[in-house]
Amino acid sequence: MRKKKFISYSKWGYLFLAPFFIIYTIFALIPLLSTFYNSFFENYRVGLTQVGPTFIGLDNYKEILTNAGVPKYAMNTLIMWLLGFVPQIVVSLLLSVWFASSALKIKGQSFFKTVIYLPNLIMAAAFSMLFFTLFSDAGPINSILTSAGLINEPIRYLSMTNTSRGLIALMNFLMWYGNTTILLMAGILGIDESLFEAARMDGATSGQIFSKIIIPLLIPILVFVMITSLIGGIQMFDVPQILTKGDGLPNRTTMTLIMYLNKHLFSRNFGLAGAVSVMIFLITAVLSFIVYNFSMKSYYADK
Repeated sequence: MRKKKFISYSKWGYLFLAPFFIIYTIFALIPLLSTFYNSFFENYRVGLTQVGPTFIGLDNYKEILTNAGVPKYAMNTLIMWLLGFVPQIVVSLLLSVWFASSALKIKGQSFFKTVIYLPNLIMAAAFSMLFFTLFSDAGPINSILTSAGLINEPIRYLSMTNTSRGLIALMNFLMWYGNTTILLMAGILGIDESLFEAARMDGATSGQIFSKIIIPLLIPILVFVMITSLIGGIQMFDVPQILTKGDGLPNRTTMTLIMYLNKHLFSRNFGLAGAVSVMIFLITAVLSFIVYNFSMKSYYADK
């Protein structure tokens, strides 16, 4: 009796997955482990003199935790992230419900979706330079307000804490609310339309449909948006770096954790920079775990 030959296709799956794991190992895993390893060494340059590398254990971490500036930079990062994220999630929710509603039948949706997504395609550096020009002391915004008689002298936006933080938050909002709207809209479109129809037939109002159907079923997407936004907020760098010329003006009230890390890398203090990177990684991992665990736990409890 002749045995049938079976062709195994499973090996092709491993073959197609291999490039990802190879690239991830070379460009992500090895640098991550190298950063963790270097965080235990004193390794920096003073002029032309190289100090180290010398193994010093946890001294770099002790210096970070006792540095009075680090909590301030962490608070700066948190404030500017919240100032941008809260209006971002509110506006995105409203727009996504508006676009995804089958009852409203909005015309020209493609045009509006393209317009709100366009700022996300602009490089952060170009966006920051645009705002720097617009809101500089002699910029167009001050010229318009002065010509209209609304102010007597130019407002120094980048010299005041509230306005400088507000501009950074505004830029983050404009750059990301379109992307968040698309994600939330995809989640709403994935909800069974019969649920909305049944609710309308039972006399449910728009507010009740939003709070009782859309929000509960949208929690997984909201958690994804919150975690990715949280990671992006902790890694906030390019916008405040360019807008304040890397100094975190005024008085370092817009200095973020990554800008602080960049200063150590710029001064070639690799040991301390490695310790800062590991601390940021741990903070990101812990906060992401808390957000995911807390949100999804309530989601599964309601199912």
